Amino acid sequence: MPLEKARAEVLPRRAPVQQRSRERLDRILAVATELIGARGSDQLKMGEVAEQAGISIGSLYQYFPDKSAIIRSLAERYGAECRNCVEAALTPVSSVAALEAAYGLLIDDYYQLYRAEPVMRDVWSGTQADKQLAALELAESRICGGMLADAMARAHGAADASAYAATAFTIWQLGEATMRLAVSVDEKEGAAIVAAFRRMTLREILTPGQV
Repeated sequence: MPLEKARAEVLPRRAPVQQRSRERLDRILAVATELIGARGSDQLKMGEVAEQAGISIGSLYQYFPDKSAIIRSLAERYGAECRNCVEAALTPVSSVAALEAAYGLLIDDYYQLYRAEPVMRDVWSGTQADKQLAALELAESRICGGMLADAMARAHGAADASAYAATAFTIWQLGEATMRLAVSVDEKEGAAIVAAFRRMTLREILTPGQV
Protein backbone atom coordinates (compact mmCIF):
# COMPACT_ATOMS: atom_id res chain seq x y z
CA MET A 1 0.00 0.00 0.00
CA PRO A 2 1.47 3.42 -0.94
CA LEU A 3 2.40 5.61 2.00
CA GLU A 4 -0.09 8.38 1.16
CA LYS A 5 -2.97 5.90 1.13
CA ALA A 6 -1.79 4.34 4.38
CA ARG A 7 -1.43 7.78 5.97
CA ALA A 8 -4.92 8.78 4.84
CA GLU A 9 -6.33 5.83 6.76
CA VAL A 10 -4.57 6.67 10.03
CA LEU A 11 -4.67 10.46 10.21
CA PRO A 12 -7.31 12.22 12.34
CA ARG A 13 -10.81 12.34 10.84
CA ARG A 14 -10.81 16.10 11.40
CA ALA A 15 -7.76 17.60 9.74
CA PRO A 16 -6.65 20.65 11.75
CA VAL A 17 -6.50 23.81 9.67
CA GLN A 18 -6.50 26.64 12.17
CA GLN A 19 -3.71 27.13 14.69
CA ARG A 20 -6.07 26.47 17.59
CA SER A 21 -7.13 23.13 16.11
CA ARG A 22 -3.53 22.11 15.47
CA GLU A 23 -2.64 22.95 19.06
CA ARG A 24 -5.57 20.90 20.31
CA LEU A 25 -4.49 17.93 18.20
CA ASP A 26 -0.94 18.22 19.51
CA ARG A 27 -2.27 18.35 23.06
CA ILE A 28 -4.38 15.22 22.52
CA LEU A 29 -1.41 13.29 21.17
CA ALA A 30 0.89 14.58 23.94
CA VAL A 31 -1.58 13.39 26.59
CA ALA A 32 -1.97 10.03 24.85
CA THR A 33 1.82 9.66 24.73
CA GLU A 34 2.10 10.26 28.46
CA LEU A 35 -0.69 7.83 29.27
CA ILE A 36 0.68 5.09 27.00
CA GLY A 37 4.15 5.59 28.45
CA ALA A 38 2.78 5.22 31.97
CA ARG A 39 0.43 2.26 31.52
CA GLY A 40 0.60 0.96 27.95
CA SER A 41 -1.76 1.35 25.02
CA ASP A 42 -4.11 -1.38 26.29
CA GLN A 43 -5.04 0.84 29.22
CA LEU A 44 -5.60 3.99 27.14
CA LYS A 45 -9.10 5.39 27.76
CA MET A 46 -10.75 7.95 25.52
CA GLY A 47 -12.42 9.63 28.49
CA GLU A 48 -9.13 10.03 30.31
CA VAL A 49 -7.46 11.46 27.20
CA ALA A 50 -10.26 14.02 26.82
CA GLU A 51 -10.16 14.98 30.49
CA GLN A 52 -6.40 15.47 30.64
CA ALA A 53 -6.37 17.28 27.29
CA GLY A 54 -8.99 19.68 28.65
CA ILE A 55 -11.61 18.98 25.99
CA SER A 56 -14.99 17.29 25.89
CA ILE A 57 -15.29 13.65 24.84
CA GLY A 58 -17.36 14.84 21.87
CA SER A 59 -14.53 17.10 20.72
CA LEU A 60 -12.08 14.20 21.02
CA TYR A 61 -14.29 12.02 18.82
CA GLN A 62 -14.26 14.74 16.18
CA TYR A 63 -10.54 14.06 15.80
CA PHE A 64 -10.33 10.35 16.58
CA PRO A 65 -13.15 7.77 16.42
CA ASP A 66 -11.42 5.46 18.90
CA LYS A 67 -8.16 4.86 20.72
CA SER A 68 -6.80 2.77 17.83
CA ALA A 69 -6.94 5.89 15.66
CA ILE A 70 -4.90 7.78 18.26
CA ILE A 71 -2.28 5.03 18.33
CA ARG A 72 -2.08 4.93 14.53
CA SER A 73 -1.64 8.70 14.40
CA LEU A 74 1.23 8.44 16.87
CA ALA A 75 2.74 5.69 14.72
CA GLU A 76 2.58 7.97 11.68
CA ARG A 77 4.42 10.69 13.58
CA TYR A 78 7.14 8.33 14.76
CA GLY A 79 7.42 6.94 11.24
CA ALA A 80 7.91 10.41 9.78
CA GLU A 81 10.63 11.20 12.32
CA CYS A 82 12.47 7.97 11.58
CA ARG A 83 12.11 8.48 7.83
CA ASN A 84 13.73 11.92 8.10
CA CYS A 85 16.64 10.43 10.07
CA VAL A 86 17.14 7.71 7.47
CA GLU A 87 17.10 10.24 4.65
CA ALA A 88 19.63 12.47 6.40
CA ALA A 89 21.96 9.53 7.04
CA LEU A 90 21.79 7.80 3.65
CA THR A 91 21.47 10.66 1.17
CA PRO A 92 25.18 11.67 1.40
CA VAL A 93 26.40 8.08 0.88
CA SER A 94 28.54 7.69 -2.22
CA SER A 95 31.03 4.94 -1.31
CA VAL A 96 31.04 1.49 0.27
CA ALA A 97 32.88 2.83 3.32
CA ALA A 98 30.34 5.62 3.78
CA LEU A 99 27.48 3.13 3.36
CA GLU A 100 28.92 0.85 6.04
CA ALA A 101 29.35 3.74 8.48
CA ALA A 102 25.93 5.27 7.84
CA TYR A 103 24.06 1.96 8.07
CA GLY A 104 25.84 0.96 11.25
CA LEU A 105 24.99 4.26 12.92
CA LEU A 106 21.37 3.99 11.82
CA ILE A 107 21.02 0.55 13.37
CA ASP A 108 22.53 1.73 16.66
CA ASP A 109 20.45 4.91 16.73
CA TYR A 110 17.25 3.03 15.94
CA TYR A 111 17.86 0.53 18.72
CA GLN A 112 18.56 3.28 21.24
CA LEU A 113 15.41 5.08 20.13
CA TYR A 114 13.34 1.96 20.73
CA ARG A 115 14.98 1.52 24.12
CA ALA A 116 14.45 5.15 25.11
CA GLU A 117 10.87 5.51 23.85
CA PRO A 118 8.53 3.02 25.52
CA VAL A 119 5.62 4.59 23.64
CA MET A 120 7.24 3.79 20.31
CA ARG A 121 7.72 0.17 21.39
CA ASP A 122 4.14 -0.08 22.54
CA VAL A 123 2.71 1.53 19.41
CA TRP A 124 4.50 -0.71 16.94
CA SER A 125 3.85 -3.86 18.98
CA GLY A 126 0.27 -3.76 17.74
CA THR A 127 1.06 -4.16 14.06
CA GLN A 128 -0.01 -7.80 13.92
CA ALA A 129 -3.47 -7.04 15.30
CA ASP A 130 -4.12 -3.75 13.50
CA LYS A 131 -4.27 -4.04 9.71
CA GLN A 132 -4.04 -0.29 9.16
CA LEU A 133 -1.02 -0.02 11.42
CA ALA A 134 0.60 -2.97 9.65
CA ALA A 135 -0.04 -1.29 6.28
CA LEU A 136 1.54 1.92 7.54
CA GLU A 137 4.63 0.09 8.78
CA LEU A 138 4.92 -1.75 5.45
CA ALA A 139 4.66 1.51 3.52
CA GLU A 140 7.31 3.12 5.72
CA SER A 141 9.58 0.12 5.19
CA ARG A 142 9.20 0.44 1.42
CA ILE A 143 10.27 4.06 1.54
CA CYS A 144 13.21 3.50 3.89
CA GLY A 145 14.17 0.37 1.99
CA GLY A 146 14.09 2.43 -1.19
CA MET A 147 16.49 4.94 0.32
CA LEU A 148 18.81 2.10 1.35
CA ALA A 149 18.65 0.63 -2.18
CA ASP A 150 19.53 4.03 -3.65
CA ALA A 151 22.49 4.33 -1.29
CA MET A 152 23.66 0.83 -2.23
CA ALA A 153 23.45 1.70 -5.91
CA ARG A 154 25.56 4.83 -5.41
CA ALA A 155 28.09 3.00 -3.26
CA HIS A 156 28.50 0.13 -5.74
CA GLY A 157 28.43 2.34 -8.83
CA ALA A 158 25.24 0.82 -10.23
CA ALA A 159 23.20 2.59 -12.88
CA ASP A 160 19.97 2.24 -10.89
CA ALA A 161 18.76 0.78 -7.62
CA SER A 162 16.39 -1.86 -9.00
CA ALA A 163 18.87 -4.69 -8.46
CA TYR A 164 18.99 -3.87 -4.74
CA ALA A 165 15.31 -3.07 -4.14
CA ALA A 166 14.16 -6.48 -2.88
CA THR A 167 17.21 -6.93 -0.65
CA ALA A 168 16.92 -3.47 0.89
CA PHE A 169 13.17 -3.76 1.47
CA THR A 170 13.57 -7.17 3.12
CA ILE A 171 16.41 -5.95 5.32
CA TRP A 172 14.42 -2.97 6.47
CA GLN A 173 11.29 -4.93 7.27
CA LEU A 174 13.32 -7.56 9.14
CA GLY A 175 15.02 -4.73 10.99
CA GLU A 176 11.68 -3.57 12.42
CA ALA A 177 10.99 -7.08 13.72
CA THR A 178 14.53 -7.34 15.10
CA MET A 179 14.15 -4.12 17.09
CA ARG A 180 10.90 -5.30 18.64
CA LEU A 181 12.57 -8.59 19.59
CA ALA A 182 15.62 -6.83 21.01
CA VAL A 183 13.61 -4.56 23.30
CA SER A 184 11.49 -7.47 24.56
CA VAL A 185 14.50 -9.05 26.31
CA ASP A 186 17.08 -7.65 28.72
CA GLU A 187 19.41 -4.97 27.43
CA LYS A 188 22.51 -7.20 27.18
CA GLU A 189 20.74 -9.83 25.09
CA GLY A 190 19.01 -7.12 23.06
CA ALA A 191 22.34 -5.53 22.18
CA ALA A 192 23.67 -8.94 21.08
CA ILE A 193 20.62 -9.49 18.86
CA VAL A 194 21.05 -6.09 17.21
CA ALA A 195 24.78 -6.69 16.72
CA ALA A 196 24.07 -10.04 15.04
CA PHE A 197 21.49 -8.44 12.75
CA ARG A 198 23.94 -5.70 11.82
CA ARG A 199 26.68 -8.21 10.95
CA MET A 200 24.39 -10.40 8.84
CA THR A 201 22.78 -7.57 6.92
CA LEU A 202 26.01 -5.65 6.38
CA ARG A 203 27.43 -8.65 4.51
CA GLU A 204 24.60 -8.46 2.00
CA ILE A 205 24.65 -4.67 1.80
CA LEU A 206 28.39 -4.40 1.26
CA THR A 207 28.78 -7.48 -1.00
CA PRO A 208 25.34 -7.97 -2.56
CA GLY A 209 24.67 -11.24 -4.31
CA GLN A 210 27.86 -12.95 -3.08
CA VAL A 211 27.72 -16.16 -1.08
